[in-house]
Amino acid sequence: MRRIFRLQTFLVPALLLTVIWVVFFLQHIGLFSGCRGALIPRAPEGLAGVLFSPLLHGSFDHIVSNSLPLAVLSFLLYQFYSRIATRVLIIGWVAAGFLVWLLPPDSFYHGSFRACIIGASGIVYMLAFFLFFSGVLRWDLKLLTVSLVVAFYYGSMIWGMVPEELLFSLEEPSRVSWQSHLAGAAVGFGLAYLFRKKGERKRKYIWEYPRYYNEKDDRLWQKYREEHPQDFEEMPQLKKDDLWEHLEELRKREK
Repeated sequence: MRRIFRLQTFLVPALLLTVIWVVFFLQHIGLFSGCRGALIPRAPEGLAGVLFSPLLHGSFDHIVSNSLPLAVLSFLLYQFYSRIATRVLIIGWVAAGFLVWLLPPDSFYHGSFRACIIGASGIVYMLAFFLFFSGVLRWDLKLLTVSLVVAFYYGSMIWGMVPEELLFSLEEPSRVSWQSHLAGAAVGFGLAYLFRKKGERKRKYIWEYPRYYNEKDDRLWQKYREEHPQDFEEMPQLKKDDLWEHLEELRKREK
């Protein structure tokens, strides 16, 4: 019997959540402070953040807001793209972080400043955009359904790729890294295109081939028709009730 859910679809999301919450606890007790482990754009000491910054979070609200979508999207990734899921997660994690490191942390109204970027939101954007565009590029009914679910629940994430300074009047630089969101989205789309022909292939049935012909199948079909002619006889049609005939019978009975 084919299993509906794979073990890794639960194991990987649980592992990711466990790690980020353990790291958050270590931050809370002071093991990680300041910009230690954070991604600092264009600074050599900030390169370590490519790997470690998604595990760090600035507040309880910050980690809670990332936990649920990270768990849901990683679950969908491993459930529907199990053959390439680990490659997508690892490549997306590193590529999105490195792209953020290359981008300047400039503010539209406050100029350049030194930024310490932390949080898993870039990974969340990478997963969301990969899942959405993979379904669209593969044009498979099951995967398109996943794309629609992602778009329905996380479609508003698109506003996170726009600098808050363009949407709101802020007196100081925004604490939300739109660069992380934009980099994650770009990497997610790139991976969806790169792996569009990898992983589970779409099933195609015989009737989807209009010119399909197999001599062996044809002989079997003809043999079956010869041995079971009764299966191809027209079924006797039930006579439809005629209201007037029924009334005529009732009149005769009354007489």
